Amino acid sequence: MVVLPFPIEVLAMSAAPKNPVPLWQWSAVELSGAIRDARVSASDAVSSVVERIRAENGHLNAIVFDQTEAAKEQAASYDEILKTDGPIGPLHGVPVAIKINVDQKGTANSNGVVAFKDLIAPEDAPVVRNLKKAGAIIVGRTNTPEFSFRATTVNELHGRTYNPWDDNHSPGGSSGGASSAVAAGFCPIAHGNDIGGSLRFPAYQTGAVTVRPTLGRVPAYNPSGKEERSLLAQLMSVQGIIAREVRDVRLATKVMAGYDARDPMQVPLPFEGPAVEQPIKVALCRETNGYSMHPAIDAALEKTAEQLEKAGYRVEEAAPPMIREAAAEALPALYADCEIFIGEVIKKYGSAEIQKAFDFYFENYPPTDAEGLLRAMSRRTRYLREWNVFLEDYPLILTPFMMRPGFTWNEDLDSSAGTKDIFDSSVYSWLINFLGLPASIAPAGYHDGLPISVQIIGRRFREDLTLDAAEALERVNGVQIHELWKRKGLR
Repeated sequence: MVVLPFPIEVLAMSAAPKNPVPLWQWSAVELSGAIRDARVSASDAVSSVVERIRAENGHLNAIVFDQTEAAKEQAASYDEILKTDGPIGPLHGVPVAIKINVDQKGTANSNGVVAFKDLIAPEDAPVVRNLKKAGAIIVGRTNTPEFSFRATTVNELHGRTYNPWDDNHSPGGSSGGASSAVAAGFCPIAHGNDIGGSLRFPAYQTGAVTVRPTLGRVPAYNPSGKEERSLLAQLMSVQGIIAREVRDVRLATKVMAGYDARDPMQVPLPFEGPAVEQPIKVALCRETNGYSMHPAIDAALEKTAEQLEKAGYRVEEAAPPMIREAAAEALPALYADCEIFIGEVIKKYGSAEIQKAFDFYFENYPPTDAEGLLRAMSRRTRYLREWNVFLEDYPLILTPFMMRPGFTWNEDLDSSAGTKDIFDSSVYSWLINFLGLPASIAPAGYHDGLPISVQIIGRRFREDLTLDAAEALERVNGVQIHELWKRKGLR
């Protein structure tokens, strides 16, 4: 039995949904509570999602390594453990999925690259270990683009992942397999990661929710790696969760944040921070960095600001300092880092498509030289200091995630201009990675029948505050994936 850093009763207790729905539609919190109280078995929960996977994954291609048979066997054993020893942890019997770019013992960490299809993980990565310790049952591994470096999800090894809302609407990248799986009902929570928006792009595109944790909150390490990642990649990349409901993001992020000594950057702080002066001030940021914001996004910002006011927050128009200066350096620094550390690997093992994608990245955001990279890293400290001071006055910042509605499945590769538009419109995605701050995605309505979201940025290690605000927005705007299921006659 694992010793938990938080009481299981607080996280796992929940009544069943008011209206009877299939178990594959239940939240992780609902499932964990029902399994713990023996109102539902782990076998029932896993069997329900397995049926859903087998019915829909053939088209969506969200899960590219099927582990459903092993999951059913594990669920049966967990039902026996519950009878004799009680729950393993707060996710006892809950189905989850793991992205194919982290290590899961005995499976390939291919990162969507044909040449890496036989790179078998010798041990579990910390996030996988923590999910297993909490009692989660892995039903499969989800798709990612090559090298996990596109805004959409497709590769030569496993093919293209589709969005359950619309085939032509990208599921996002790089955790597009995770978002598609969650939206389709293959699991209530799916692991993903984020170096420039790879948790938040997929959530935005599929009506899911997520939080990009603070650098150091969730441990990261791949035992199969032959060498360490570059410094900027370490500073910008984080592990996280995509889910349908904010409460599930909170639960699973807490689980994954369990301490692991293999990550020297992890900071084992409590998830809930000290009380903040009420009412909490929220900065409504309309700075566009020169991009022409779409009217639907501007309206969504205005609406969510009003909703937060009604929920007890105090919203004021204000912008953090040095947005343009930091944005001007973030992507050129990241791509310089990529060029130095993985440029030759991409040329050697990457497909023509991923090489074309990097050509577009480098054309639009030319990599700085080595000295420029070092100086950008130095100035990064100043930018973060200025934002930290701003966040002392405004603990939360409400921004667009993208300043336009979503994008089509191959828009980032159709043209260099398409790549530029996606990334210019999402400055509040990759800029937050550059600074290492936490940011949640919350529902904000629909445009042309497809979901749109807003982003809530918080102080370092205050994911809890961003999730509180996201939950307030979810209460009034609804769970967007439930709307998807209603339209399909499934709920």
